[in-house]
Amino acid sequence: MAAGDVVYLTTAASVQFLHPIVVRVIRELPERHTYHGWVWIEGYQLNAAGDAVARRELYVRRAGVWMQALPAKRRRRPVRVG
Repeated sequence: MAAGDVVYLTTAASVQFLHPIVVRVIRELPERHTYHGWVWIEGYQLNAAGDAVARRELYVRRAGVWMQALPAKRRRRPVRVG
């Protein structure tokens, strides 16, 4: 997972996600020691519109993380300044 990736977290990632959430990854936290196959990530929880609603640190099973594409209407486009 890299900064900017949008991931979908369900119980496959951790039992804490009984209600699935979508997260935009800020970074992985490699300095935190974990069990094999697990990772700490820092990210923003997104609502249905794709807006950040909470900043979170999450402990997840890497194999249970689903990559998600941003909806086309939410993609940011370059802005010309000047």
